[in-house]
Amino acid sequence: MQFLHVMARCCLARTITVVSLTVSLSAVGLLTSSCHFLHPLLQPLRKVSYSVYPAHWFHLYSVNMSSYYDSKEKSHHSKALTSPYPGSSVERSKVPSDKVDWLVEWKDYSPVEYTAASILAGPKWADPQISDKHFSLKFNEKDGQVERRSLSGLYKVENGRPRNPVGRTGLVGRGLLGRWGPNHAADPIITRWKRDKSSSKIAHTVSGKNILQFVAIKRKDCGEWAIPGGMVDPGEKISATLKREFGEEALNSLQKSAAEIKELEKQLDKLFNQEHLVVYKGYVDDPRNTDNAWLETEAVNYHDESGETMDNLPLEAGDDAGKVKWVDISEKLKLYANHSHFIKLVAEKRGAHWIEEPVTDCQK
Repeated sequence: MQFLHVMARCCLARTITVVSLTVSLSAVGLLTSSCHFLHPLLQPLRKVSYSVYPAHWFHLYSVNMSSYYDSKEKSHHSKALTSPYPGSSVERSKVPSDKVDWLVEWKDYSPVEYTAASILAGPKWADPQISDKHFSLKFNEKDGQVERRSLSGLYKVENGRPRNPVGRTGLVGRGLLGRWGPNHAADPIITRWKRDKSSSKIAHTVSGKNILQFVAIKRKDCGEWAIPGGMVDPGEKISATLKREFGEEALNSLQKSAAEIKELEKQLDKLFNQEHLVVYKGYVDDPRNTDNAWLETEAVNYHDESGETMDNLPLEAGDDAGKVKWVDISEKLKLYANHSHFIKLVAEKRGAHWIEEPVTDCQK
């Protein structure tokens, strides 16, 4: 009898949680999409909130709003404190965890200045030095075709240089990043269910949940496994970047013949034109970040439910990828930057296996 009482309380608590969450998300939806029904004074605020981001960024399908805002509020970095700086022998100034936040006063803060020679050489995709007399930047707004607005909102500019919105990194300049301020990227997360020889989904023996797989690449620069993403070109839509980067890194499209590319495009269109899920928008804890330049991304999940589409797209590493393969999703994944967090959000949304915990009656 005592066991039944415990089970009843457990299931009742879970029901209340679900109802509360549903009400909360409904309220968020009301505030974000129906402000004009509440009060005309809220209209200017609604317009300002939307003007922070490029219009085409909202053309994708449903966002997991709770995951997006949680990740925004809890933005932090640890990998952005990596020393020595990637691809160099430059040591960052040490930043104690309690002094990362800019709001914490630190009069003796003395970061190291470093911008890689490859950036100073002036490739087309990189900004000139701020000290260049013929160069003028427009921060926190669209600067020609270059998007200098941040997904985190307005960032401060001090002495002509943008300031990392998350905190100190122990290094100023741009490091290996081309743009001053936010460097926008896109990460396509392509998933399918793991299946046996009879095409039946395979469930994890402990959690009981079906195992999800995603396409991972092994980066040439650091040897870590990652999502096959890349930088958004000036004036390029996020949706185009997602498809282009996946084709270049996971399908080696840059080395294909014209006929092969045409066939590849058909399959890619089938995959990327379906309903998809934006799982994250915001700051990326990347080892290349500095006080004045940082990575931001939009991670989008494209799921091949039947697996048939990806069967017609043979994986082949290309561009910045050394290897490419399907990887089982679980909490044991160790990926580049904070890619593991993006993958976790996908697993949660798809109801897939992530952590090795048995499913109880209350969780069914």
